[in-house]
Amino acid sequence: MNTAASTAATAPAAPSQSEIRRVAISSWIGTTIEFYDFLLYGTAAALVFGKLFFPENSATAGTLAAFATLAVGYVARPLGAAVFGHFGDKVGRKKMLMLTLVLMGVSSTLIGLLPTYQMVGILAPVLLVACRLVQGIAIGGEWGGAALMVVEHASVKNRAFWGSFAQIGAPSGVLLSTGILAIMTQLPQEQFESWGWRIPFLLSVVLLVIGYVIRSSVSESPLFAEAQRRQAETKVQEVKVPLLELLRRPGPLFSALGIGLGAFVIQAVMLLFGLAHLIDIGFDRSDVLKVHTAGSALLIVLVVVMAVLADRLGRRPVVLAGALLSAAWAYPMLHLMNTGQMWGLVLAVAVGTVAQAAMYAPLVALLAEKFKLRTRYTGASLGYQGAALIGAGFTPLVATALKDYAGGGTGLVSALLLGCSLLCAACVWFSGESQHNDLSE
Repeated sequence: MNTAASTAATAPAAPSQSEIRRVAISSWIGTTIEFYDFLLYGTAAALVFGKLFFPENSATAGTLAAFATLAVGYVARPLGAAVFGHFGDKVGRKKMLMLTLVLMGVSSTLIGLLPTYQMVGILAPVLLVACRLVQGIAIGGEWGGAALMVVEHASVKNRAFWGSFAQIGAPSGVLLSTGILAIMTQLPQEQFESWGWRIPFLLSVVLLVIGYVIRSSVSESPLFAEAQRRQAETKVQEVKVPLLELLRRPGPLFSALGIGLGAFVIQAVMLLFGLAHLIDIGFDRSDVLKVHTAGSALLIVLVVVMAVLADRLGRRPVVLAGALLSAAWAYPMLHLMNTGQMWGLVLAVAVGTVAQAAMYAPLVALLAEKFKLRTRYTGASLGYQGAALIGAGFTPLVATALKDYAGGGTGLVSALLLGCSLLCAACVWFSGESQHNDLSE
């Protein structure tokens, strides 16, 4: 019997363009909602959490404590990646996406209902950390499923483009969260700290319902469904523990960690550390939020543009260009922020956003192409979330500590960004181009 003919006869039909569009839009909206919830916390941590949940500390110590709880969510992300990745590789991508969405929506809504330190004492930060842990676990499992649902529906010639719809969920979430907070900060300071900051978190329950309905309408990944069917027919032994399979040959996982690092570090320096630092040196918080909101809108456009370039030129040249630009911009960016002028802040964020987009846009396709189908959810999720943990989870905390150590200067923060950008560039340089890798088993 002709094996090629048999394989062709049983191959799944290619998804239609309308189906791919539906999956891409679903991934975009779903990740927007999840990242809205997750990143809203980071903005609130910079604005009010230090005062409301850690009031017995000094101003700097309170900010550090708030950023430490921010980091807790990032610590939990690899755990979520491992747990949901395991079941996503064994029972399906779609089921995990539905579960992570519910976990995120519920935990974020609860944050909006939490009592402050003044109300219940030490129980307040404990409850805050518990909610943040659940957020981290949920987002850790969400991204991998959303990303793979898109690229496993797409054709090889435009995987990065369709994958970019999962990537623009993060800046869309930032846009939504900072935009709503920017509106709420128009309230008098007392009202904002009393109840205004809670409104964006309470809106999560509405977004949860919207996201659940949309995600319910899409089909399972055709590659995963076909692999399950063939496994049932041929009785091929499945991978029992995808994580152990990955650790036997950890090269792709470590490569994914290094490549993902650059985009997260520059995001954390500009957005999370930058927000608290800019307010500290005299910028109006509403103006800073407006600039970051505009930067997130720009990032959405640039991610799509960079993804198209990644489909035409390859993943490596686009990410490498972004990493080198980030390295070159490390010192000028912080210097421009420190001028205290709006034009300097706008220029710093604009160029930084170009560098971030070039590193960030190809990640969905690039990470998916690094791993085999049977371990892809686990591998792509762990690579991405590990980079998020190191690059975004600890960067605001470390950068704030470095600034304090330097007596308020940001030279060490620039050095941190420079080093991480060069590490990303090195990992990309030594990685093979994956653009034409076959994603089927």
